[in-house]
Amino acid sequence: MPLNRRKFLKKSAVTGAGVALAGAVGAPAAQAVEARKGHRPVKRYALTVMGTTDLHGHVFNWDYFKDAEYADAAGNAQGLARISTLVNAIRKERGRANTLLLDAGDTIQGTPLTYYYAKVDPITAKGGPVHPMAQAMNAIGYDAVALGNHEFNYGIETLRKFESQCDFPLLGANALDAKTLKPAFPPYFMKTFRVQGAPPVKVAVLGLTNPGIAIWDKAYVQGKLAFPGLEEQAAKWVPKLRSMGADVVIVSAHSGASGTSSYGDQVPYVENSAALVAQQVPGIDAILVGHAHLEIPELKVTNAASGKTVVLSEPLAFAERMSVFDFQLVFERGCWRVESVAASVRNTNAVADDPRITRLLKDEHDVVVAYVNQVVGSATETLTTVEARYKDAPIIDLITKVQEDVVRAALVGTQYASLPVLAQASPFSRTSEIPAGDVTIRDLSSLYVYDNTLVAKVLTGAQVRAYLEYSANYFVRTPAGAVVDTEKLTNANNRPDYNYDYVSGLRYDIDIAQAEGSRIKNLTYGGAPLDDAQRFVFAVNNYRANGGGAFPFVASAPEVWSESTEIRTRIAEWVTAKGSLDPAEFASVDWKLTREGTPVF
Repeated sequence: MPLNRRKFLKKSAVTGAGVALAGAVGAPAAQAVEARKGHRPVKRYALTVMGTTDLHGHVFNWDYFKDAEYADAAGNAQGLARISTLVNAIRKERGRANTLLLDAGDTIQGTPLTYYYAKVDPITAKGGPVHPMAQAMNAIGYDAVALGNHEFNYGIETLRKFESQCDFPLLGANALDAKTLKPAFPPYFMKTFRVQGAPPVKVAVLGLTNPGIAIWDKAYVQGKLAFPGLEEQAAKWVPKLRSMGADVVIVSAHSGASGTSSYGDQVPYVENSAALVAQQVPGIDAILVGHAHLEIPELKVTNAASGKTVVLSEPLAFAERMSVFDFQLVFERGCWRVESVAASVRNTNAVADDPRITRLLKDEHDVVVAYVNQVVGSATETLTTVEARYKDAPIIDLITKVQEDVVRAALVGTQYASLPVLAQASPFSRTSEIPAGDVTIRDLSSLYVYDNTLVAKVLTGAQVRAYLEYSANYFVRTPAGAVVDTEKLTNANNRPDYNYDYVSGLRYDIDIAQAEGSRIKNLTYGGAPLDDAQRFVFAVNNYRANGGGAFPFVASAPEVWSESTEIRTRIAEWVTAKGSLDPAEFASVDWKLTREGTPVF
């Protein structure tokens, strides 16, 4: 069992709201002492900082949706069991006393493993289990972890319980109590490294999370927590850390490096601001980047105020990579100075699972494998998402049908019961398949991979039209007569698949030969041209309802109903109740791609 949070904090020296572990590292460092001719020896110290991010519940190299070892075309491997092997090797090489292990967030959501211990056998239950991610990360020996936005997906109670099970602090300098505006989590972590024959090296880690939490998990955090910008909070805390004697300042930021935001101007803070923090806030030596699910081995950013170089690195998500920062320090004029920082990434496909982690979590893994392989119904034919990005696919219609039915039932007896119900859904996966024959929970989970919940909003016909136009920007403009390459047809402006929406209950064409904003043609409802004044109930996932993807009108639209049950669960319930999954009961061709009126397919 891991230490609980009270025991952990008793073992630690607490400074302000941050966690300080002073003198916690005792072995002499792998420092080199250079003897220069005619000069006093120069004292040096080498520090290695390892970092992961966006683990999303991946402990093993296992695909719960396919019930098989994980495999992809690039040959990647996944899982904390592989990370553990990499960490062990570096600690052996550099000396554990000269290393730090960090993570940049999104830990407790993303696989059936994490879903199971949040919802099916929840860690919050009396005498409940210890979260598998806490067990694994404690065993590996993480020093500190920044909060990710997905940490809030199951509510604050689940997050606090997870926090209590961790032997390391969850950092969030910009996760504030909404009433006091004081940190609700430790903002920083400090660790002192002893150096033989020289003063110790003091390392501070500042944790920053994503302002988008205020939108994406509004139902859980509104009125309780506030999430100001990363740049603003870094500017507040970095000077404090330096004044406390930090020789090295590292930021673990659940925020990408692109300087862009997916939520438009709904939040006055940048979503992906790690590089802006490096550029604007002096006193930072390195940033472990998260959130964007990109691989950045090393990115050097010049700080505008100091002119110094800040080194950023983002390892691939799901424990496919681990970043390694190599710091070289020199002792000059009575203090340690960072002389250089270099970053690189290690690939987990180069190592095997650590058997210690495999043994530790085998029971939890086996329980979840059995759970996801439960049969809940049967399908009359195979349904797949392979072409769902550019053709109206029955498998996505299943999602919208379930959402329509749930919302209609919820609104019975209300003033909104007479309004027609539309629903949105996105092609989350390009490889999901519900096979003909037995249908299991894992088949349905692979279709809806996110833990989204359902919300009902009211939109006008004009707003729905604008919504569809915005969604249609997902397609690359392709003139009539040009060859259509389906691999290059979608994801215009780097828009991800999850930000392209089907809308059920209407009929419309998307003319990809036209400019953005003029693509929706022949839009009808009930066989007649859509009336801009017509009111609809719009069944939408909570991510979209709260502004995720910056779709127009939906975030500000009146909300008439919402629930906390996951859409994935609603799909499983619907299929279980029906017994048989027959496309004749839910499939319809609502939209198609055209060019100058001619269908593309």
